Amino acid sequence: MNAAIFYSGQYGSTEQYARWIGEATGLPVFDVNDRNADPKKYDLLILGSSVIVYKLTIRNWVKRNWASIKNSRVILFTVSGIAAGPKLDRWIAESLPKELIGKWEHVALRGRMDPKRVSWWDRMMLRVGAWNNTDPEGKKQELEGFDFVDKSSIESVLERIQRHRSAEDAAS
Repeated sequence: MNAAIFYSGQYGSTEQYARWIGEATGLPVFDVNDRNADPKKYDLLILGSSVIVYKLTIRNWVKRNWASIKNSRVILFTVSGIAAGPKLDRWIAESLPKELIGKWEHVALRGRMDPKRVSWWDRMMLRVGAWNNTDPEGKKQELEGFDFVDKSSIESVLERIQRHRSAEDAAS
């Protein structure tokens, strides 16, 4: 199986998860901004994306590389402050081509947000989000930050990679 990890992040959580997955699997890890990040070389792509202001940061890379990846096997892991659920599903659907929805495997990982480290724009968007958030804990996290990064949470991604490897071994 020829596989690689491609990630797009903004504040470090997605990169950390990508590196942990790379260490655990021996797969190469590429920042999507690296010009050597060529998805055409791989038949299984593990894509990691931060979710910033309700959008996946990897969305433009996916669109630019659509011709190369549309028929690839893909495991997508997203990193954000919210757990898997309808809200995250909607944000993914609004960020990626409709042909992908339901085709790619998805794992939601929880990230980290330090209000002192985010951009002015993101801080303002978090305040607006907090103002509109009816969940008191969610509101607090948007204003004060959170840290849910946990190495053990990559297990779900590792299991999916192993399943693909096992299927490939069985086929050969």
